[in-house]
Parts: sequence; structure tokens; C-alpha cells
Amino acid sequence: MPYYNFDLVVGHEHRTQGGLILENIEVASDRANQLATELRIVYPELQDKGCAVRVTGYDDTEVYRTPLDQSPSWLRG
Repeated sequence: MPYYNFDLVVGHEHRTQGGLILENIEVASDRANQLATELRIVYPELQDKGCAVRVTGYDDTEVYRTPLDQSPSWLRG
């Protein structure tokens, strides 16, 4: 099973949130979405600043990204 790293992306900075051995990218993307929800609750000041949770694979290549914003910026006007 592959190992995935999860990072909080704030601007150009990547803050490591940990890593997990998971079945596949679908499971990793679900976990990233859960982490984004948790970070929105714990750190509400990160919302509406373009922050995201990114998932990287074993070779540090980004395989998934989800925003912390509850709605896309183009919907907020």
C-alpha cells in the first residue's frame, strides 16, 4: 500500500500535517477532505485566504489538493 503525506498549504509555505499508509488515492483524497474540514474548524482564520490541504506521494509529487475555503472564491464574489 502507498504512503501519502499531507501538508497544509499557506501561501507558498507547506506545513507538514503527517503521513499515512492508505489503500489508494481515493482514500487519501477522502482523508484530505476530512483534514480540511477539521482545519477549518480549528483554525477559522485560515478560511478565505487560499489555504489548502495537499497530498503528495512517495516521490513528493502532488497527487491531490483541496481548499480550506468552504466555497470557491468565484462564488463569494
